[in-house]
Amino acid sequence: MSSQAAASHAEDYKLKDTKPQLGERWPHGGVRGGGGWISSERATSTYDLVEQMYYLYVRVVKAKDLPTNPVTGNCDPYVEVKVGNYKGKTRHFEKKTNPLWNQVFAFSKEKIQSSAVEVYVRDKEMVARDDYIGKVVFDMHEVPTRVPPDSPLAPQWYRLEHRHREIKVRGEVMLAVWMGTQADEAFPESWHSDAASVHGEGVYNIRSKVYVSPKLWYLRVNIIEAQDVEPRDRSQPPQAFVKAQVGNQILKTKLCQTRTTNPMWNEDLLFVAAEPFEEHLVLTVENKVTSAKDEVMGQTTITLDSFERRLDHRPVHSRWFNLERFGFGVIEADKRHELKFSSRLHLRVCLEGAYHVLDESTMYISDVRPTARQLWKQPIGILEVGILSAQGLLQMKTRDGKGATDAYCVAKYGQKWVRTRTITESSNPKWNEQYTWEVYDPCTVITIGVFDNCHLGGNDKPADARIGKVRIRLSTLEMDRIYTNSYPLLVLQPSGLKKMGELQLAVRFTCLSLANIIYLYGHPLLPKMHYLHPFTVNQLDSLRYQAMTIVAVRLGRAEPPLRKEVVEYMLDVDSHMWSMRRSKANFFRIVSLFSGAISMSKWLGEVCQWRNPVTTILVHILFFILICYPELILPTMFLYMFLIGIWNFRCRPRHPSHMDTKLSWAEAVHPDELDEEFDTFPTSKQQDVARMRYDRLRSVAGRIQTVVGDIATQGERFQSLLSWRDPRATSLYIIFCLITAIVLYVTPFQIVALVAGIFWLRHPRFRSKLPSVPSNFFRRLPSRADSML
Repeated sequence: MSSQAAASHAEDYKLKDTKPQLGERWPHGGVRGGGGWISSERATSTYDLVEQMYYLYVRVVKAKDLPTNPVTGNCDPYVEVKVGNYKGKTRHFEKKTNPLWNQVFAFSKEKIQSSAVEVYVRDKEMVARDDYIGKVVFDMHEVPTRVPPDSPLAPQWYRLEHRHREIKVRGEVMLAVWMGTQADEAFPESWHSDAASVHGEGVYNIRSKVYVSPKLWYLRVNIIEAQDVEPRDRSQPPQAFVKAQVGNQILKTKLCQTRTTNPMWNEDLLFVAAEPFEEHLVLTVENKVTSAKDEVMGQTTITLDSFERRLDHRPVHSRWFNLERFGFGVIEADKRHELKFSSRLHLRVCLEGAYHVLDESTMYISDVRPTARQLWKQPIGILEVGILSAQGLLQMKTRDGKGATDAYCVAKYGQKWVRTRTITESSNPKWNEQYTWEVYDPCTVITIGVFDNCHLGGNDKPADARIGKVRIRLSTLEMDRIYTNSYPLLVLQPSGLKKMGELQLAVRFTCLSLANIIYLYGHPLLPKMHYLHPFTVNQLDSLRYQAMTIVAVRLGRAEPPLRKEVVEYMLDVDSHMWSMRRSKANFFRIVSLFSGAISMSKWLGEVCQWRNPVTTILVHILFFILICYPELILPTMFLYMFLIGIWNFRCRPRHPSHMDTKLSWAEAVHPDELDEEFDTFPTSKQQDVARMRYDRLRSVAGRIQTVVGDIATQGERFQSLLSWRDPRATSLYIIFCLITAIVLYVTPFQIVALVAGIFWLRHPRFRSKLPSVPSNFFRRLPSRADSML
């Protein structure tokens, strides 16, 4: 039974093919052009990757000449739209007989169980029951159908009726009623019957939105020297250092080696800043009095807009900045702006526009463009993603004594984040929303996460709960092909691996320029400044964390906010932390790389032992041929790899990569290891000494884990050369192998060896600081890191 259960779990964790009915169709079932509205040659609609969803739209524009209450003499009108058991209400106006609402209501057609649409106009009462003013009734069968790109349906004035329809009452209401789809312009901002239970501020948290990450810059502060800095105790020269602060980021220079009033440092400090610049650069020159006491000798505050924006590696002009003297006491404080002596600081500061500010892990990077828009290249493709639905989501919370899930999706690629609308109280939500991104590099990854909305009002939890996420590497997709798959949503919890449901997606990568894609495979992944003036590993880690924090803060200020826990989960903020499970997974990734070499050594051992005499004789014949004709060695090897690549084309991957539980070592993880993985940093364990040692071990082991993962990634990239995981890269490589085999067949081996030796030993003047074309090609190859949990 345990083996059967394990087999069923393994099958449950796999990617599944789906066949949704994509594209737009006529509302009453007819098709156009033989395939819906979408021709078979190329999709022209913006909603061809999602299933059609029909909605009854009711636009309530305004009313006029409404009667007043005979008792109060006022009218506080609002409109109630009723379709079967669903009711939607507009806001009410006080003392207004000609109100303007301009609000749209959307009712899902598949849930409508009524043949009439009733629009009531009522008078809001504070104590008694709301007064009835009048109504308008529409027959569902007479509602017109609007098909984009038709213009919006023009609203009309309707005379209000009494409860008895043959009697007309005073007042008119302007309405428009039509049947449409999610492609309608009114859909994003309309009130939805799917979220009829949400009221108040929670309404703003259920709508679909598109967000844009803030424009991030690296701020490089080169602190050169200071002049005439004086400590409070003038009997002894200061031992100075500079503290720089931008927002919450604080960095310090090293102590000047000599005690002097004119200290020198010539040290670079790097910060992350986001447009619009709200923070200032605050520089403080301090004196190290004792190991526990620092004395402020001067300070200056500079706006970030005043700095030069550098687009290449050319040096920036240095500038002197006057320091404000910090005194003690009221009298000195009032005089601190009086520059009685020229205490100043020599700086070289610039905003680096030629770097790409990393706010996500390089393994799952979605954007490689530099900060400065002037340096951007033309897009090479279009990525279209249809977020269809989810199936079998687990109950995430309890509401009114019942389990509930209010799910929404977030997709992140490049600077563009999208958030679908929230489907309330459903374990099988259907979003059917389609989004488009421009692609500037195919070797990038899109991340799609599913979350439970906990901010719909009432006693809700402060953080949106994770349901799971999916990563798709674009280079593994065939061009112009629609992938429709159901992805398992897997989450590691302290109790173990848990499947939270399945997410159904439709993905298409459209190529705009095949020549540009091929051109990119031989060029560096990141902008060239990352290679001409690289950062250290410690700097990259610190800057990435600061960039994540800034992005989370800025997106959290949108309306509705994209909350911090969502942004951090999408950006893998804790991917560098120590995990015994991930370390084991990376170790076994390395072991699997050597399995081929081990098999080859076993085969050679069998050949030497004459286990199969025929094979051994053939190997001897091949060996004698290669000894007699050494020029056949290299062309035979490349031709062999070309043939392997062609042979592997038959069994190439047909699906995008997904989370692999076996590769991630998530199925057989020990509970104690999970407890360690979900432990806080610093640890929350007891005993101070154990805590210190434990944290030190985790910090060191986290770096070892990263190195091991990098080694595994390099080896897996070798395997992907002929595996067709990236069809363009494999095509390029096997074509290169064929051409190389032909060239080497017709070229004498001695000439090839001579040219290769001269090239290998070439003078440094003929070498570039940028990586070579083979190196750039290799670094763009996919690895199995995308499938890691």
